Amino acid sequence: MLAHEQLLGTNRDGSAAVDSSRALLLTLLGEFVLPSGGSAWTKTIVAAVESLGIRDKAARQALARMDEGGWLDRTKVGRQTRWSLSPYARTVLESGAERIYSFGATTRQWDGRWIVLLASVPERDRHLRYAMANGLGWAGFGTLGNGTWLSPWLGQEGTAVELLNGLGVEATSFRAEVGNLGSPTGLVAQAWDLPELRQAYTRFLADVELLDGQSSSGLAAVAELTGLVHQWRRFPLLDPDLPAELLPASWPGVAAAQRFGELRTRLRGPAMAWWKSTEAELTPGD
Repeated sequence: MLAHEQLLGTNRDGSAAVDSSRALLLTLLGEFVLPSGGSAWTKTIVAAVESLGIRDKAARQALARMDEGGWLDRTKVGRQTRWSLSPYARTVLESGAERIYSFGATTRQWDGRWIVLLASVPERDRHLRYAMANGLGWAGFGTLGNGTWLSPWLGQEGTAVELLNGLGVEATSFRAEVGNLGSPTGLVAQAWDLPELRQAYTRFLADVELLDGQSSSGLAAVAELTGLVHQWRRFPLLDPDLPAELLPASWPGVAAAQRFGELRTRLRGPAMAWWKSTEAELTPGD
């Protein structure tokens, strides 16, 4: 499984790739453990996960599986257990955090050019085809079929080159502009399923409509913040981040990004206050 899939806990279509307890735990590690020095007590983690509707046993099993998978290291301190992020986990979570929190926050300028890839794999090499399609999809490339992929961001060529070379796939890349036939929006409609993405953004806005983030405190703030980030973190991977001029009118992704940023800012203070207070209470005295 690719690192970004492990971090996200979902497949490209948004369906679960791992059990919900592990997926929520990944979100919790990135939101609380990573910025708090990279380690935490079992009781703090379990209490936070339980606030999300995951039972104690399932939370502890998820911790054990992540230990076995090389994401966490455990240390016994008296009768307690301290969990620390592995170097690999830190790298993946830091990369994911940067992408998740910054996604949609700024408007990117587009010069009208496309990076186009001609890359195909025989049908018999299904595993390789899947790996290529998944990797290019995560990098924001859309497909026109017959081994033709494209992205409006020229900077993504380097990502594609690294992926395809790593997979051993022979390909050709070139930069292009739409001529007198067809249109950029027509290419977008063919290469990406924007109606489905619109529905996902609309559902997100509906789910957080009643969340104000101002009256929440303690464990409730932890649960709301974790749930918010968990819902949002799939969009930077599902959304190719197309230029504004290529998107339909009244695109909900803009409002969704603004709403996410506002709510996270409001919830982060009280949620981190609970986390730090709980960690301090569990830490043995000198």
